[in-house]
Amino acid sequence: MIITNNPLVAEKYENVLWTDGSVEKTLIIVRDFIHQGYELVSHPLAASLRMLFSPYRSIIINNKKEKLNFEHAQIIEDSIIKYKKHMDLRKTDEKTRDDYKKIDLLLLEAALSEEKGKWY
Repeated sequence: MIITNNPLVAEKYENVLWTDGSVEKTLIIVRDFIHQGYELVSHPLAASLRMLFSPYRSIIINNKKEKLNFEHAQIIEDSIIKYKKHMDLRKTDEKTRDDYKKIDLLLLEAALSEEKGKWY
């Protein structure tokens, strides 16, 4: 499943949980799924500091497992803390929202192509 606040991703893919909210809200939704036994397929934080200020984030999780993956729970919890820490110093880059939508979609597609055949 893809959890995203990016409308381009929601329009293009099935099995998407779209949230009309911030990156922080998206991370919290992912955290809630991880605590229910789902696991991360893609990392919850962007690959670069510049992308951290993007208003969009798409995260892939896989099917629910029998028990909590503590490593993945720690990753998502740490990601929320790091995101909040950085966003206290600087706000989301709103001027280039359309560019960030496209970049987030491209990053998601790269992650999907790496995982192709492994989980879908």
